[in-house]
Amino acid sequence: MNHDELLHDGRILRAVEIALMEDIGVGDITSDAIIPETDNGVGEFLCKGTGVAAGLDVVALVFQLCDETSVTTANLCDGDPVTPGIVLALVRGKTKAILRGERTALNFLQRMSGIATATRNYVKAVEGTGAKITDTRKTAPGLRNIDKWAVRCGGGVNHRFGLDDMILIKDNHIAAAGGITKAVTACLAYLGRKQGTIGVEVETKTLQEVDEALSCTGITRIMLDNFAVPDMRRAVQRIGRRMEVEASGGITLETVRAVAETGVDFISVGALTHSVRGLDISLELIPAHHDHSH
Repeated sequence: MNHDELLHDGRILRAVEIALMEDIGVGDITSDAIIPETDNGVGEFLCKGTGVAAGLDVVALVFQLCDETSVTTANLCDGDPVTPGIVLALVRGKTKAILRGERTALNFLQRMSGIATATRNYVKAVEGTGAKITDTRKTAPGLRNIDKWAVRCGGGVNHRFGLDDMILIKDNHIAAAGGITKAVTACLAYLGRKQGTIGVEVETKTLQEVDEALSCTGITRIMLDNFAVPDMRRAVQRIGRRMEVEASGGITLETVRAVAETGVDFISVGALTHSVRGLDISLELIPAHHDHSH
């Protein structure tokens, strides 16, 4: 997604506007006290960690909203590897506008780069197995599109964006319906009354539940939730290639390779977005009279 598309994506624009409003309030009173309105400067986004860049277009959007005359120039692309000392981007414009947007821009850039970095680590760990790393709905409230975009920057694929994307029959649905078969039957009857093609995924916790799911027609993916690796391998063999298989539940960087080698198609990792460790990035201000970058 490029910067122009971002400006027209209402969900992302709204998230950035809310973030700026909560940070700025009625105004940046420190900068108002110290810095003349006419002062210009350059802000350098300096990377201090090793990982994957993500969120550079969001940074540009932040400063555009702070002052439409500001110009942000990225030195690399989302998804590119980064190391300490790299200048990720430059923002030129009014000094006060740069300082107004600094924290919000860094919050998005650090979070998105952290998610992309974690995702890339998982993707590398399963290389050659055919398994795809996918995210979950365990995203920061209000930031789902941004969190999931960062996962794509790291080489992962997105699971459903919300409850309206696909049918995912989880343990609580199964309990409410009185079993997998009843839940699947109800969903298929519901889909029969709706237009369009919607996938149906069923969560299973035991091999017995896998067998029950396999006896139902209309399922497109089976989730193996918190399965031990030997049982996962057995489940994959039983399912064959009849439908997609997803592994889920407590999978770590240390265990993900063994999970991938069972033959599953997807491995969902909630930690990509629920336990984000931001990439260390700072913004260094260069006042206009010190700027030699032209």
